[in-house]
Amino acid sequence: MTAQPPADDGDTGWSALHGGVQPSRVVRGWLSLVRMLASGPVVRIPPDVLSVLGVLALVGAWAAVTGPGWPALSVALVIAAGVLDGLDGAVALRTGKARPLGAVVDSVADRLGDLLLGAILLALGAAPGWVIAALTLVWLLEYVRARAQAVGMPGVGTVTVAERPTRLIVVGLAAAGAAVSWSGVPLTGWTWGTMLAITWTAVGLVGLAQLLPAIRRSMPSSFPPDR
Repeated sequence: MTAQPPADDGDTGWSALHGGVQPSRVVRGWLSLVRMLASGPVVRIPPDVLSVLGVLALVGAWAAVTGPGWPALSVALVIAAGVLDGLDGAVALRTGKARPLGAVVDSVADRLGDLLLGAILLALGAAPGWVIAALTLVWLLEYVRARAQAVGMPGVGTVTVAERPTRLIVVGLAAAGAAVSWSGVPLTGWTWGTMLAITWTAVGLVGLAQLLPAIRRSMPSSFPPDR
């Protein structure tokens, strides 16, 4: 019988999954909220199902602004997607079901979610060039991190300002702005989609600038790395 990883109710499980990176005060607060929600009937839902539900929530958020033009509903669904994005890992740790395949499923769900976030910004009137720039930076950041991990870097290197929660917040703000003023950002002539796509791009540049030095510091001195 294969031993399961021990259940975890603190920040140590999150830190272990992220290569020993210690969560910031903001991250600790978020983890506390997610752990509170990861109880009762929720823990009976397989973590992979929670990952899929997070993607479906973003499909709904995109549909809400593409079809009937209900940005307020889109905000609620983006928030739900963010909660589900945290719950899958929290449930996996709490129930001792964290496993490598689950991490792969979560990563694939995150990348699909990023595409959907870009689609939501487009539906909110974002200039396609800015959305492409934002998504390119996301995929570059995640690709560089994944390649560094593949050659021996432990964990994530560092937690940047451009991680997935920030992307969800940016798109949620775009939808919230559209709910208040569908015509666009007052006094600018910009749509909310364009405004927040530019914000996402700027944050992505900062995140990449944070990640690259951290990778350099964290890389093993030899390749293949000593086992």
